[in-house]
Amino acid sequence: MKQFKIVPLSREYSNTIKENNKDDFGHEVIEQIATGKGPCRVSLKPFKVGEDVRLLISHSPFTVDNVFNQHGPVFIHKKDVEVYSDIHRFPPEIKANKKSFPLTLIGYTKEQMMVFTQLVGDDDVDLLIQKIFEGRHDIEYLHARNAEACCFICKIERV
Repeated sequence: MKQFKIVPLSREYSNTIKENNKDDFGHEVIEQIATGKGPCRVSLKPFKVGEDVRLLISHSPFTVDNVFNQHGPVFIHKKDVEVYSDIHRFPPEIKANKKSFPLTLIGYTKEQMMVFTQLVGDDDVDLLIQKIFEGRHDIEYLHARNAEACCFICKIERV
């Protein structure tokens, strides 16, 4: 049974950023050769270091402006990429590389109030997401963030 879905940044959002060369905060997009693995927040695939061209933007994954509205730096691929489509499973390339992608899951209510945080560590992130949604009915959605850099990776919604 499908208990969650992964929500990457959309192609439409990415294209708007690329067309305007500005993010939602009015900052100019910064283009650079990948010095880290990323990942791209549209495809949810790691960047190829030294090869891929990525765009650095400020992004807020929230819809309500409140104290938990954390905007921060994220990367999207310069070229057009396929949006992550295996939405009922956490992106396997991120999941498999715990060294490059140490994860934290943060839970929010419908009102966008933060009520839960947990480091993934050695746990299986797919099983942990299911366990959180089964045990915490006050959590409407989760954010996966890099536990070291604190940057947003993707939203995870209850199904």
